[in-house]
Amino acid sequence: MKAYLSVISLSFVLLLSACGDGKSDAAKQMAAAADSARMASQVDLSEYHLPLMLEMPVGMPQPTLLWKDEIGKLAVRAGDRFAIEVSETPADRDRLKADLERDLLKRNTIVEETPELLIYRSEFPDDTALVFHHFERWVTADGRSFRVEDTKDGTVFSLEDIRRMASAVHTKKPA
Repeated sequence: MKAYLSVISLSFVLLLSACGDGKSDAAKQMAAAADSARMASQVDLSEYHLPLMLEMPVGMPQPTLLWKDEIGKLAVRAGDRFAIEVSETPADRDRLKADLERDLLKRNTIVEETPELLIYRSEFPDDTALVFHHFERWVTADGRSFRVEDTKDGTVFSLEDIRRMASAVHTKKPA
């Protein structure tokens, strides 16, 4: 009889522990979905011989990548609010700043400056309603220097768009 009760008790305990409330499984599924979404938003640029990763901002569509062989740039576009170009070029912030100062057509103002990033605002003196924000960022990976910049094709980006684009490219983390 005691053996019978212990078997029933053990079976009851196993039954209750196996049922659970489903919260643990739901949490695991949500974590897996978040990891999957994060991985889907990351693009390895090694296919283009660039030791870099592109991490798309949340809510952006899947990017279109186009290698422009004639000028040695990788163009990345995703919707209307994301367009960058990546090229292997030594960092030359002083040249960029000098070019901005010499610009006779537009008035350029530096908005943010760090050793790796320059964000600036360009506007025409006779039409202050038309304002462009641009950035150039320099990334070093595997002893090589890369310039990441917004596409200067006349698309008007907000300062928030520029900041999102400027932070989208990273060095690859070692495996």
